[in-house]
This record gives sequence, C-alpha cells and structure tokens, in this order.
Amino acid sequence: MLLTGFATDRALPLESLEAAHAFLDGPPADSEHFVWIDSQFDEVVSDPDGWRKTIQTLTGATILDLHLQDATNPAHPSYFDTTNVYDMVIFRKLTMQTTDQIVQAETEHAAALQAPRQRRSAGFVPALAKIDTQPVAFFVFDHVLVTVRPGQSRTLEQVRRRLLEFTPNGRTASHTVVHGIRPPTRPEDLMLRLLNAMVDRYLELRAPLTRQLDRWQRALLNPRYGFSGWEGLLDARIQLRKLEHLCEEQRDALQEFRDTLLDNTYSRTNEAPSPHATDDALLVRINDVMEHVSRVLTHARRLEDSIESAVQIHFSAVAHRTNRTMRLLTLITALFMPLTLITGIFGMNFVRMPWIGEGDGFWWAMGLMAAVIVVLGATFGIARLSRD
Repeated sequence: MLLTGFATDRALPLESLEAAHAFLDGPPADSEHFVWIDSQFDEVVSDPDGWRKTIQTLTGATILDLHLQDATNPAHPSYFDTTNVYDMVIFRKLTMQTTDQIVQAETEHAAALQAPRQRRSAGFVPALAKIDTQPVAFFVFDHVLVTVRPGQSRTLEQVRRRLLEFTPNGRTASHTVVHGIRPPTRPEDLMLRLLNAMVDRYLELRAPLTRQLDRWQRALLNPRYGFSGWEGLLDARIQLRKLEHLCEEQRDALQEFRDTLLDNTYSRTNEAPSPHATDDALLVRINDVMEHVSRVLTHARRLEDSIESAVQIHFSAVAHRTNRTMRLLTLITALFMPLTLITGIFGMNFVRMPWIGEGDGFWWAMGLMAAVIVVLGATFGIARLSRD
C-alpha cells in the first residue's frame, strides 16, 4: 500500500497511516488537500476486512461488499457506480505484456526486412500481438482517492514519480511527459489524470497496429504468393473487435461519471455555492479523456474496415485471375473444337472417303485445320478490337 499526500503546491510520500491522518487533519494553507491510497489485489484479497477497516479509518465510510468484489475481479469490465459517500470507477488498462509484445513484433519485422535473403513461406506475416487488459478500480471520496490494481503498473508509477518530482516553480527534475504539470487539488482531478495516462497508452498503439495491419493488406494483395494466414487474420479481427468493445465500455463509464458530476453541481447550485471552483475544469478534463477514448474507438473501427476491404479486394482479385484463366481455357477449347470435328470425320471407318487414298491427303487435312485456326483467331481478334 502506497500513500501519497497532495496539496495545492506540493505532493509528498506518506510513510504510514498515522502520517496520512496527520496530513488530512493538519491545518494546511488551504482546504484543497487529499490522500492517494494505492493498493494491489493481493493486499485486498488476503485480508479484505482489514483492508476495508484501514480505508474506513481515513475516510469514515465503508466500502460495500459488492464493490469490493468488483474491484478484485480481474475480468470485470469498465464500469461506474456511485453511493452517498463515494464514487467507484473501474477502468481497464493495457498490460505491460501487451506493449512489450507490440514492440517485439515490430523488432522482429525490422530484422526480417534487413535479411531479404531469408526464405519465407507463402503468406508470411508477423502475427498481431494480443491485446490484454486488466482493471484498475478507483474509489473517489471527498478527501481520499483509493486505487486497486492487479499488480505492477508502469502508468501509475510514472504518474506518481512525476507528481513527486514537482517543485513549486512549476518544473520537474524529469523530462517524462505525463498530463498535468501541477499537483491535483481533488481526488477526481487525480483520477482523471491517471485515466488520461492510461488512454494515452492505447493511443500509442495506433502506429504499431496500423503498420502490422498494412502488412496483412500487402500479403492479401500480393499476386506472387497465395495467402495462407487466415487464422492469424481472424485473430487480428477478434483483437480489434475486442478493442472496440473495450473503448465503448470505457466511454460509457466516463459518461456516467460525467453525468453524476453534472447532477451534483446543479443540485449544489440550488442549495449552496459549490465548495470547489474547479468543476468546470474537471468537466473539461473528462471531455478530453472521452475524446481520447473516442479517437481510439474510431481508429479501431477504421482498421477493422480496412481489413474487411482488403479481404474483399483479395477475393475480387482471385475471382479476376480465375476469370482470366477460364477465358483462356474457353478460347483454347473454341479453337480445338473444329479440329476435333475434322479429326473425328477423317477417323470414321468408311471404305471410300475424300483424300484417304491420295498421297497429299494428310497435308490437305493439316492445311484445313490451320485455316480454321486462322479464321477463328482472326474472328476473335476482330471482336475484341471492336469491344475496345
């Protein structure tokens, strides 16, 4: 369990729960301060009651059993739910293995291009890396943000390191680019920054996926080799459809969170002024995250349509080549049918037939066949020129 405290001008690591209590109960210069509790599945599953009591000591509220089960379910889709004391958002992010597989596939393809003498089988295409995701649960309280993740998360660790390196002059010691140059002032703000960083990982996959699918298209339209990677192509379509459904679930969860934030804002308008002056900034950040998710969704649909178009063009090209072959065979058959007729006539067992007993009869028959071929060839040629 990692604890981090956030105020308007600083972010600092907290060593213990007592330090977190002191940070929340202390008299900061302003009231906009909160604590980020980052936990892993193992900590929650090993002692769920103890972990829930720990959260209750800081927040004063109890996490529902159903929400705790959802937070530790590795197969749970992106989801949003709310209670009177906290909001819960489950967001599926890319695993580190997926990114590594994409990079490995790109490296292998570059090495294959540098070795042109290597013999490849027909339809050889590097396989599309499998897109694996895992859920991250967010529990948003008034002054506490709780995250539950399956294991090591490069994105969350990068965001934490970036925020801890923040200095009051607005600069950091690292050049790593993560959304937000100042510490967040609310748990919702920090959650949206984390979500934005997760969605950016999906955006980084656009170029590698496009290059891989371009290789599929070139293999489908290559006339020199027959395409044999239909199983891999089907897997690629499954992965793209999986990414499409994933983005739709993410967008629905963010839309529900946005509607809840708007409802709370309007309800406070009728009762009292909003205690936070950054609701508009949060809405802008939510819209930005949703726009990034929509870009990933649009790109996944475009890639799926590209694969479908390439498959249709492939079958059209195959049909065109088949038609050309059948046309050639039809032409040959049309030329040899009269010759077969002539051969059949002179092969009949009659005693007296023209040219049978003559010495030049064979050459007369061969000349007749040649004349038939010339006439038919000229007829077909004139007909083709007239069509053109």
